[in-house]
Amino acid sequence: MAASVFDSPLHAQLFPTGEVDRLFSDSAALRAMLLVEGALAKAQGKAGIIPEISAAAIHRASLEIQIDPGALAATTGTNGVPVPGLVAAFRSEMNAPEHAQFVHRGATSQDIVDTGLMLRLRQVLLLAEDDLRAVLTLLADQAEAHAQTPMAARTWGQQATPTSWGAVLAGWGMPLADALEALPDLRNRSLWVSLSGAAGTASELGPDVPALRAALAEGLGLHDPGRSWHTDRGPVQRIASFMAGLTATLGGMGQTLTALAATGIGEVQLSGAGASSTMPQKQNPVAPSALAALAHQVSGLQAALHASAQHQHQRDGAAWFTEWAVVPQIALSTAAGLQIAKQVLSDLAPDPKTMRDGITAGQDMVFAEALSFALARDTPRPEAQAATKKLVQEALRTGSSLSAVARAAHPDLPDGLFDPEARMGEAPAAARAFVARVRAL
Repeated sequence: MAASVFDSPLHAQLFPTGEVDRLFSDSAALRAMLLVEGALAKAQGKAGIIPEISAAAIHRASLEIQIDPGALAATTGTNGVPVPGLVAAFRSEMNAPEHAQFVHRGATSQDIVDTGLMLRLRQVLLLAEDDLRAVLTLLADQAEAHAQTPMAARTWGQQATPTSWGAVLAGWGMPLADALEALPDLRNRSLWVSLSGAAGTASELGPDVPALRAALAEGLGLHDPGRSWHTDRGPVQRIASFMAGLTATLGGMGQTLTALAATGIGEVQLSGAGASSTMPQKQNPVAPSALAALAHQVSGLQAALHASAQHQHQRDGAAWFTEWAVVPQIALSTAAGLQIAKQVLSDLAPDPKTMRDGITAGQDMVFAEALSFALARDTPRPEAQAATKKLVQEALRTGSSLSAVARAAHPDLPDGLFDPEARMGEAPAAARAFVARVRAL
């Protein structure tokens, strides 16, 4: 198979990444870096650091010139970064040495690489926001329709107490809504321009570095951190953590859907489920499994990225290289997760009858907690719990429902005690609160 599922035509429909894929090509990386070089020259021209006519020529050329990534392979392998080769090729392609001499004045490779990465991550976040809104709308639509649809909640994989399908959907949706609302602050705190020079001191960037950095940030639509962040990888870490949080939530959704669609449970139906090569009866939960796999991958990648934040001195090649290897995979995993989630939720069909039948098929054990509190009205709580455990054991021994055994022993139990709709607690309200939140976003 291909080195990455995201580079594989074979797996393109299993792990679709939408428009994000084009942001992590070599050509996209070079294009972003050229945009930074052009914006830097423009800002330096306005500040009188380089001739304005040269700044205009460099800026125009940065929008027009195309550099072949393959042509930079040798110099990148030698230098460890693409910028020296890129600058040399750009100057050559300009065919105007009187202007080209001012390209990259005072900057360092890390300024160009990191700022170029931020331009691409800005687009990643924009695309993720659109997909996230679509996922939330799909969740809210179904949560609204099924706020009162009862089903058995599970803890530790076992039936617990009644909940509603709408509340389950809200449980997935609320952290996604949190993520959406956190995006403006994330952009402000992380989509930074980098302009600090060779060792972070900005010694060759002119007399007013803060003003130049602010002008560069404005020209590129990024934020000015007001300082060097060459060894402070917080901005990259925060964006990656945001994406990892999304994939974790979607992975949990995928794992739960896999369980709910399992043979013998079937509380949800997955359209387009996959077939087995040898077992005709199988309908495999392919898309939910892909969500879980992506979350597993990002979990491992996050560990590597955290380690890469440990830069020694003023720049650390090994740590920086690790970031280059890991960040694109996290971004593509997140993009694929959002694409798959839209597909899954668009096709998802809950089965309310099977959900309700699942409660009674479990011998009404989901009502054990409610029964213990009902008995505690007349006896101390510890005794009520002990009595409930005995009734549970009797129901299991005889194969009877807990409700039948309990009512035989306690005929005066209140009406509605074993009614799923009456025992869902705040589940319907939680579903409706989630719907209201999404509609207001």
